[in-house]
Amino acid sequence: MGIFDRFLPKKKQPEVKNTIPQEKANIKKTFGVYCNKHHSTKGEKLCPKCTALLATVMTKINRCPYGITKPICDRCERQCFGKAQNTEFMKIMTSSSKGMFLKHPMMTMKHKMASLSVDYAKREQEKRQAEKAAAKKKNAEAKAKAKEEGQKEK
Repeated sequence: MGIFDRFLPKKKQPEVKNTIPQEKANIKKTFGVYCNKHHSTKGEKLCPKCTALLATVMTKINRCPYGITKPICDRCERQCFGKAQNTEFMKIMTSSSKGMFLKHPMMTMKHKMASLSVDYAKREQEKRQAEKAAAKKKNAEAKAKAKEEGQKEK
């Protein structure tokens, strides 16, 4: 602790926001746009296939191991739904992006901004891991070289 630390402002811990309710609303609206376009349903109604998949998605979101800190599902490395349902979910999310932008532009922009921040965080994390691996490799090479030189002197 430095002498001037008591005069400097204290760092606040970042707040962890619960984004699950907003993500659920986004997914419901996306399913509605997709089902209205591809299955010719009207209004808030979904076809039975989309309703079943939406129920599965909502259940899996509730059971997400990340809790309230969960990333956006399409940027997550875990596959919570199983292979077939995950591909169907991703198909729905990607194919309805244009319709979502027309019907819910603000929500779409917020979602895109959140996904960009997740991409940035992943790139930074990979960059740090690569730097650590390079430093470990360099350190191991230096130790091996020093060990070789020590054996040559004897």
